[in-house]
Amino acid sequence: MPESAHPAFDKAAHYLDVEIVHTALREDMRCDTDAMRDAMDDNTVLIAGSAPCYPFGVIDPIPEIAALAAERGVLCHVDACLGAYLLPFVERLGRPVPPWDFRVPGVTSISADLHKYGYSARGASVILYRDRKLRRHQFFATSDWPGGLYGSPTLAGSRPGGAIAAAWAVLNYLGVEGYTRLARVVMDATVALIDGINAVPELRVLGEPDMSVFAFTSDSLDIHAVGDALAEAGWHPDRQQLPPSLHCMVTPAHENAVKPFLDALAGAVERAKAKDPAEGGRAAMYGMLDKLPDRAAVRDVVLDSIDRLTQVRQDVPSPD
Repeated sequence: MPESAHPAFDKAAHYLDVEIVHTALREDMRCDTDAMRDAMDDNTVLIAGSAPCYPFGVIDPIPEIAALAAERGVLCHVDACLGAYLLPFVERLGRPVPPWDFRVPGVTSISADLHKYGYSARGASVILYRDRKLRRHQFFATSDWPGGLYGSPTLAGSRPGGAIAAAWAVLNYLGVEGYTRLARVVMDATVALIDGINAVPELRVLGEPDMSVFAFTSDSLDIHAVGDALAEAGWHPDRQQLPPSLHCMVTPAHENAVKPFLDALAGAVERAKAKDPAEGGRAAMYGMLDKLPDRAAVRDVVLDSIDRLTQVRQDVPSPD
């Protein structure tokens, strides 16, 4: 999979003891299919692309990836968790959308999150398969348990019905017209933001985003210092690495935030230009982590943070 693919793939590989091979990106931040071809061997069971990837909002060349999968006789998964409930409606608006779904020969499965641009509560997602035979492998059943017959369609055994019911309600409430209307709002705001950011001499958007998710960086400033200045003004874009950048995911709620954000960003750039790098802030932390060559050490920082969040506090008296 390309190095921009979601870390959920790495998480699954970690639990299932499957080797993940990350492949390089092209200059436009999309999957380099030549690099993917070179990385494949006789043990390859699946290749994946994103529609779009989270870091840069670009759709990988799915037809090329799917053709490569078909050529080698392996599965091809499209991670459309971010785009599946927006891209079809962006296409309905007449905007260009690269091919990414089952209309592409060789695509065998697609994932889609309802809690993103499906506008539903977390806890309900969708996975689609090209045919029932492939889907059958996801199911589990046992007939030899004293408690009776047992079958489960997903990795989770007992699943909450509330999130599924909420997703059904939202889908029916919005319908095709509602999703198309929201897609127009989102994409109009996205285009205005991208144009405004690219108009700032010190900034540039990475790649050419196909959707409403994008990242921007600077070739002359510490972009995380710009992030610090934005945070001081009450704006909190996500921070990214490799390369260092700030990340935006546009929703209908941002329709009226475009001009205020661009005004704040212009001020943040000016403050970052005048800032002493020794002043610290989150920029110093991100800068240090970005530059550490030992990525295992960086992972240990994350694991230690999770460990501290979940450990028993020693200063709390025992109930005994």
